[in-house]
Amino acid sequence: MSTAGRTRRARWFTTAGADPHADHQVFLFPHAGGTAPAYQAWAATLPSTMDVRTLQLPGRQERSGEEPFTDVEPLLDALLEVFEAELDGRPYLLFGHSFGALLAYRLSVAAAWNGLPAPALLGVSAWAPALEPAAELARVATMSDGELLDRVGQLGLMPEGTTLDPATLASIMPALRADFLAAGSLREDGEPAPCPVAAYCGTTDPIVAPGDMAAWAGHCTDFLGATQFPGGHFYLFEHTAALQHSLDRRLRRLSARI
Repeated sequence: MSTAGRTRRARWFTTAGADPHADHQVFLFPHAGGTAPAYQAWAATLPSTMDVRTLQLPGRQERSGEEPFTDVEPLLDALLEVFEAELDGRPYLLFGHSFGALLAYRLSVAAAWNGLPAPALLGVSAWAPALEPAAELARVATMSDGELLDRVGQLGLMPEGTTLDPATLASIMPALRADFLAAGSLREDGEPAPCPVAAYCGTTDPIVAPGDMAAWAGHCTDFLGATQFPGGHFYLFEHTAALQHSLDRRLRRLSARI
């Protein structure tokens, strides 16, 4: 089977049930090592006007038999192919958290380069262009299992000092390391997102200072500002309703411009 054939048949976007009558399509992009089920509860509370799809990358859960991508360019090429097939003519929103924000941003750029409709809105959370040097991301990817878990613990995803059984480690580490490598492979070119951008972050995020999100003003055609919420790198799970209300409000205001 060709690579293209495997790309088309893989289940890249999961949904609890697509609603063809919703006003917008919404595509969610999880953090490094993240999975679609981790965002199911978050997605379930988005307004009914949003038809939600969540990215499930190769190398995790039901896609564990597929090699994860370690280079962002081939990943974006494959992602663009399946993403184009998901679009149905409705306006759409891309929202990504951390590594997911990187993917959502570069996908919006790739979509424009390939003649696809631009997103109605790009929501970016806990990541900004040129935030972490590629060398640092590559160093994180080569850490020992214990060191990498400590790094994840510092971000608040799991308690620091957490130990996992060998089977669990074997199931999550390849995708986590691959995502860090893919993030580090991005060659920043300053290309602006072809749509309005709304940025979000936690006030006590250990790797993203609130001021870092202002960098988006130079990476889009219409910067809607940065909103801060109390909390760390994974603040969005503590402030789900407020963040989702902000996205919905921005979409409505942008729709009223048309």
